[in-house]
Amino acid sequence: MRQLYICNLKKNKPMKLSHFSFELPDELLAEYPSENRDEARLMVLNREKQTIEHKYFKDLIDYFEEEDVMILNNTKVFPARLFGNKEKTGARIEVFLLRELNSEQRLWDVLVDPARKIRIGNKLYFGEDESLVAEVIDNTTSRGRTLRFLFDGSYEEFRSKLNELGQTPLPKYIKREVEPEDEDRYQTIYAKNEGAVAAPTAGLHFSKHLLKRLEIKGIDFAEVTLHVGLGTFNPVEVEDLSKHKMDSEEIIVDKQATQTINKALVGKRRICAVGTTVMRSIESSVSSSATLNEFSGWTNKFIFPPYEFSIANSMITNFHTPKSTLLMMTAAFGGYDFVMKAYEEAVKEKYKFYSYGDAMLIL
Repeated sequence: MRQLYICNLKKNKPMKLSHFSFELPDELLAEYPSENRDEARLMVLNREKQTIEHKYFKDLIDYFEEEDVMILNNTKVFPARLFGNKEKTGARIEVFLLRELNSEQRLWDVLVDPARKIRIGNKLYFGEDESLVAEVIDNTTSRGRTLRFLFDGSYEEFRSKLNELGQTPLPKYIKREVEPEDEDRYQTIYAKNEGAVAAPTAGLHFSKHLLKRLEIKGIDFAEVTLHVGLGTFNPVEVEDLSKHKMDSEEIIVDKQATQTINKALVGKRRICAVGTTVMRSIESSVSSSATLNEFSGWTNKFIFPPYEFSIANSMITNFHTPKSTLLMMTAAFGGYDFVMKAYEEAVKEKYKFYSYGDAMLIL
């Protein structure tokens, strides 16, 4: 009895940023994805038995049965990184498209680098023929600007021009140049709703073949949309986690998804959130009776221990960096001590971390 009491005391202790620190050698940050999507490594954590197994992602199928549900984030990454030249000086400027503010006026919220050179009224030219021009009309943050794109042509032609000139927005930790394969590999195979500037990385491991095998086994799929913003990479800068503010991201949970998931809840099936973005989406849409509601809007939900989850009873997620909000959510779901022990083992066993890295399944 006394042991249980000590355990609960620890569980209810407020968590601090420093609790999520660990040594991560640089060589474990994945510069490239595994050769085949479903052949990334998979660490399987069983919370009930407190066991850790070492598998491959394609072995995922062994842990799910007919009528279990996997929830996918079907957001699609757009080529958000552009390189332009400043008028007169010709200085090379990186422009990172964050989101479209007004499609008629072609207004976009962007980040610029180097920012000190870019002031209101400046014009930027893109493409060898300079067929796309943007004017800076506002400062939003130290690196943030509002741009108005000037382009002769329809909206469809304008978006097509952005796609043609833009590059895959690989995370900053990947130091190499973008390669042609990245366009395909930094995108889930089920991506359909364009709007993300970073991939929901847990989903990158699903191959067409694995999805087909899961389907044949009778696993149901539900799709939600969370357009991943750059805020996903924001560091936490406060020791007291309750003071951290998340950036808002747009989510859509439609009727079809709620029906599939709520049916599985009633049937007490295994419901798996594929990625932290899915977990945030569904936890932002829970009804008072702990079922899933339809929802379309914005969420800035920050999940860290201790936290009671309402919908999913399993999750797939990549290996995250120290002190990240993604690690905090994983620890809230898997149990802090168990997840940190698993991370220690992951470092020892040389699992690959971050966007192109290996995966973890928590049951």
